[in-house]
This record gives sequence, structure tokens and C-alpha cells, in this order.
Amino acid sequence: MENMIEVRSVNKTFGKKGSVKTQVLNGAELTVQKGEFVSLMGASGSGKSTLLYLIGGLDRDFTGDIRLCGKSISKMKEKELSKIRLGKIGFIFQFYNLVQNLNVEDNILLPSLVAGRSRASLKKELDEILEITGLTEKRKFMPSKLSGGQQQRVAIARAIISNPEIILADEATGNLDSKSGAEIMELFRRINQEKGITILQVTHSQKCAMYGTRTVVLENGRTVNVDADMHVSGGNSGYGSGSGDAAASIKSMREKIMNMNLASAGARS
Repeated sequence: MENMIEVRSVNKTFGKKGSVKTQVLNGAELTVQKGEFVSLMGASGSGKSTLLYLIGGLDRDFTGDIRLCGKSISKMKEKELSKIRLGKIGFIFQFYNLVQNLNVEDNILLPSLVAGRSRASLKKELDEILEITGLTEKRKFMPSKLSGGQQQRVAIARAIISNPEIILADEATGNLDSKSGAEIMELFRRINQEKGITILQVTHSQKCAMYGTRTVVLENGRTVNVDADMHVSGGNSGYGSGSGDAAASIKSMREKIMNMNLASAGARS
């Protein structure tokens, strides 16, 4: 199967020359195959978001190699990298980053229009994405008239309007209540299964991680795989009551992350 994301021996250090430096990533390794929905977890400050930004080419100060769709971005010129970001990657962040004086459909279309596509050529895709995200009746609404969950749906629709091969999501449910969070995660899973888009999400939530096909944990700057059979297909994947198997899986993953947090706290003391 085709590798969409490849991270090889990646190191990332914060701190200016002559000052105290902090190494966040230490030989991190990660492979995400086409069609996977991978959750990236770890203790607070473990470098989850840092790694995601490196993969997306938003931060290029690192050593090692990162490949997207088979192409190394490590020494890629900015113009070529920008083309990959626009055409192959959809970004979704914790904060929705909507333009407040544009309505729903204009917010969704904005990146594609900036990239040179016409509004007419996007009509069919826009209608389909509005239906998938449940925003058809809200297409003319302004962001201020939407709930947090609805605003995040707009951000997701904006990310997939260009039919990217990869979605990179950073704590996409971090500002949402549990009901809205569950709806967003169901939407992610539908996009992954129906459109075949590869998803890499950073999350601190075990419940959110369970929606993916596999979990990778960052520990001491390195990546550790969590068994895929801990994940639950169908149902609500741990939101609400869930099945006994789902509850057991969530408990097991919670214990893993708790142990990492304790180890991290011990190292700092």
C-alpha cells in the first residue's frame, strides 16, 4: 500500500544559539499509509503538534527526512512546498480561523478561489460537501450565527473542498462540548471511509483517538505504536455509554497516557 506520510529520524530542538535548548523530537519515526486514519497522542508538551506542523511544512527547522506522497519536503523549495500544501493537504486546527465577514459557503470556497479556481467550477463539489457536513441549510449564514461545532464543520468543509489526499488535524475538537466533539469525529470517520482521504489527527482525547484505525504515541521524543485492535469500528467509539469492549479499550489507552504523564512529571521534578 502507498505511503502518504513518512517521517524518518526527525529531530526538533527549540532554543536560540547560545541559550538553553530543549529537544522535543528525538529520532521520531512515523509511516501513514493511504486511507489510514491515525491518531497521534502523547503527554502534554511531548511534541505532537510540533510533529504535525513539520509534516505539513509549516515549520521547516528540523533534521531528518519527511516525505509526503513520496516526495521529500526536507530540501524542497518553498514554491513547490506551497503547491503541495494547497493541492494535497487539508489543515484543520483547534481554532476555526473563519473569516468573520464571509458567509459559510464563501469561507469554504476561499482557499480554492485564491488558488485560481472559479466559483462555477466548484459548485458541484460545494453542494456535495455542504451535504456531507450537514451545512446545506446554513450556507448563507455568517460565522457569528453558528455554534462552535458548526463553525468547525465549516473549517472541515474548507479543508476538503480541494479534494486533498491528506488531512492534518490539530486538536480539532479541543474547543467543543462532548456532543459536538462526537459529531465532528463521526464526520472525520465518514470522510475517511467515503472519500478515502488519509487523516492524521493530534488529540489528547482517548475517545477521539478511538475513531481512528490506529494510534501512535509520542514518548521521549520518539513514536510508539499502539495496537490497532484497541480501536472500535461502528457505534460511537466510546462517546456515551459504549460497549464493554469499547470501555475496556478506552480504559487501557487512558492508563497508557496517564503513565506517560506521570513519567513526564517525574522527569521534570
